[in-house]
Amino acid sequence: MKMKFRKPVLFLLLVTVLAPIVLYTDTLASYFTPPSSRTEFIEDLSTFTLGGDVRPLNLLPQESSTLLKEPPGNVYSENSSLSLSNTSDTLSSEDARKARQLTEAESMKHQAATGNSNDGIEVAMNGNRISQVTDSLHEPHQMDKTSLELVSAERSEGRATDTSSKKKTSPTDSSHTSDTTSAKTEIRQDQRTVQTSGRVVSGETAGGKGEEQNAQVVPPDARVRQLKDQLIRGKVYLSLSATRNNPHFIRELRLRIKEVQRALGEASKDSELPRNAYEKLKAMEQTLAKGKQIQDDCATIVKKLRAMLHSAEEQLRVHKKQTLYLTHLTAKTLPKGLHCLPLRLSTEYFRLNSSQQRFPNQENLEDPKLYHYALFSDNILAAAVVINSTVSHAKDPSKHVFHIVTDRLNYAAMRMWFLANPPQHATVDVQNVEEFTWLNSSYSPVLKQLASQSMIDYYFRSRADSDPNVKFRNPKYLSIMNHLRFYLPEIFPKLDKVLFLDDDIVVQKDLSGLWSLDLKGKVIGVVETCGESFHRFDRYLNFSNPLISKHFDPRACGWAFGMNIFDLNEWRRQNITEVYHSWQNLNHDRQLWKLGTLPPGLITFWKRTYALDRSWHVLGLGYNPNVSQKDIQRAAVIHYNGNLKPWLEISIPKFRDYWSKFVDYDQVFLRECNINKLAGT
Repeated sequence: MKMKFRKPVLFLLLVTVLAPIVLYTDTLASYFTPPSSRTEFIEDLSTFTLGGDVRPLNLLPQESSTLLKEPPGNVYSENSSLSLSNTSDTLSSEDARKARQLTEAESMKHQAATGNSNDGIEVAMNGNRISQVTDSLHEPHQMDKTSLELVSAERSEGRATDTSSKKKTSPTDSSHTSDTTSAKTEIRQDQRTVQTSGRVVSGETAGGKGEEQNAQVVPPDARVRQLKDQLIRGKVYLSLSATRNNPHFIRELRLRIKEVQRALGEASKDSELPRNAYEKLKAMEQTLAKGKQIQDDCATIVKKLRAMLHSAEEQLRVHKKQTLYLTHLTAKTLPKGLHCLPLRLSTEYFRLNSSQQRFPNQENLEDPKLYHYALFSDNILAAAVVINSTVSHAKDPSKHVFHIVTDRLNYAAMRMWFLANPPQHATVDVQNVEEFTWLNSSYSPVLKQLASQSMIDYYFRSRADSDPNVKFRNPKYLSIMNHLRFYLPEIFPKLDKVLFLDDDIVVQKDLSGLWSLDLKGKVIGVVETCGESFHRFDRYLNFSNPLISKHFDPRACGWAFGMNIFDLNEWRRQNITEVYHSWQNLNHDRQLWKLGTLPPGLITFWKRTYALDRSWHVLGLGYNPNVSQKDIQRAAVIHYNGNLKPWLEISIPKFRDYWSKFVDYDQVFLRECNINKLAGT
C-alpha cells in the first residue's frame, strides 16, 4: 500500500515543482536563440521608421481580404519608410533589413547633430527636401494637402493595448503559445499594412473626432496633383549624374514616367483618371524610392528643381506672349458664319428691283428735331444688335433715325438685312463710304498716311512680335471707317446733334434724354475713365515729345469713344476738323502717339469735353471679367471694348447673353449660315 501511495505523490510532486521550472527555462532559452529568417522577416514587417525613429506598426482589427478595397485618393509621402512603400513581393527580407538599417543610421546621425532623439517629425520635415520644393511649386501656402488619410499611431496602439489586456488566458496556457499568437497577430497586421500602404502617417496626431473628420476631406484633384508631383520628381532623377549612371534604374524610371503620363492624360480631377491610375501611382512611388537610395544629395536635388522652376517661368512668359498675340489675331479674324452672311444677303439684294431696294421714311434723314444716330460698321450682325437694342428701349421709336455707313463690300448686304428686318417704326439709312467723294487723301492727312508704303510695311511685312504694343498693329486702323467719327459735320451737314455709337455696344435704356442735355459750350459729351491710372493721358500719348508735354497734362482723365453725343454746331464753330488735321500732320512719323482713334480724339477734343454720368456708358465687357453686375444693370449702354467681342468664341461667357438676346437666331439668313448661339449664353 505504501508503495502504491508514494508513486502518485512523487509523480504529483514532479509535475507541480519541476514542470514550471522546465517551462520557464524554455522560455528564457527562446530569448537567447538567434532569430531565424522567419522571425527576422516578422520583425522587419512589424516595425517601421518615420523620420528616423523606429516605431511599431498600428495594430488594426483584422479584415477579410475580400473586404479590403483600394483606399480612395491614397497617396505616398517620402516621410514614410521604405517598408511602407515596398511590398513583400518586390523586396526580400534582406533588402528590407538593409533599408531599415540605413534609416536607423540616418536617425542616429540626426540625433547626434541635434541632441534630440524624439523629434521624429522635425527629422521628417528636414529630410524631405524634394517634397518641400515640389510642394511649394504647386501649393505655396498650404501644408501637405496630398495626405488623404491620417492614421494616428498612438491612438491605434492604445486601442490594441486595451483589447489585448481584456483577453483572459487559462493557467495552462504557456508563454510560448502567447508569443506565437502575438507573432501571428503582427503578421496579420503587416499584411493589412502592406495592402493599405498608400495611407500616409503624418506624425503623432493627438486630436479627437474633429481632427479625424478634417482628415477625411479629400480634394477632388488630390491624386492628379500627386501624379504630377511624381512626374516632376522623376524628371529630377533622370537628370542627376548619380542616377544616370544606373542604366537599369533609368530604364525603369522612364517606363514609369510614360505610364504615369498616359494615366494622367488631360485629367484635372481624380474622377477623370483611369481605373489603373492608383496602380501606376504605387509603382512610380516604389521606383522613386529606389532613386532616393541611389541619390540622396538634397543640395543637388534642390539645385536641379530651381533650374526647372526658372525654365518653367521662362516658358510661361513665352506662352503668355504667344497667347496675347493669338488673342489679337483671333479678334481680327471673321468667323465663318459672319463671312457667309454678307455673301448670302448680297445675293438676295441684287435680286430685288430698284423700288424694293429703297428704305421707307427717307424724309426723316435730315430732320434736326429727331434723334439721329451715327453707326460706322462692316459687321452686319453687330449693327443689327445696336439698332435692335436701341429701338427696344426707346419710348417713341418713330423719332429715332439710324445712319449706317459701311464699306463697299458690305453695302448691299447691310441694306438687305435692314430691308428684310426693319426696326419697329424707326428710320434706317445705309450709305457707302466710297460715295463720299470729298473724303480723299488731298483733304484728309490720315488717308494719305494710311496709303503710304511705310504704313503698309508696318502691318504686313514686320514680325508681329517685334512691337510690344500688338494691339496697335490691328489692320482695322488702315480703314477709313475707323476715322469717320472725325468727319461728322461733313457727313451730316444739316443736323445739329448726333449720337455716335460703336458697333460693339448694347443699349439698355432709352437714350432720348441725351439730345436735351446742355453741353455748356463743349463739343462732345463723354464718360471719363480715370478711375484707373492706365486710363490717363500719359497712357496714350508720348510725353517725351515736347509737342505733347507742352500742351497736355499727363495726369488728365481719359475718356472713351463708343457712346458720345456731339454738338455739330459747336464743332463747326470751333473748327474741330482742322484741329484734327493739324495734329495728324504732326504725327506723320507716329512719334506723338501710336495708331488708333482714341489718342487723336484726346488731343482734338482737349478741354472741349462735357463729362456725362458714369451710368450712361459702362466699359470693359470685352476684356475685364470683373465688371460689376450692379454697374451693368444700371448702365444705359454697355460696351464690349477689347478683343473679346460677344460674337467671338473667345468672348467672356457671362457677358454674352446681354448681346445675344437681341439676335434672332431663327432668322432664315442666320440659319442658312449656321450662326448659332454661342455656348455659355
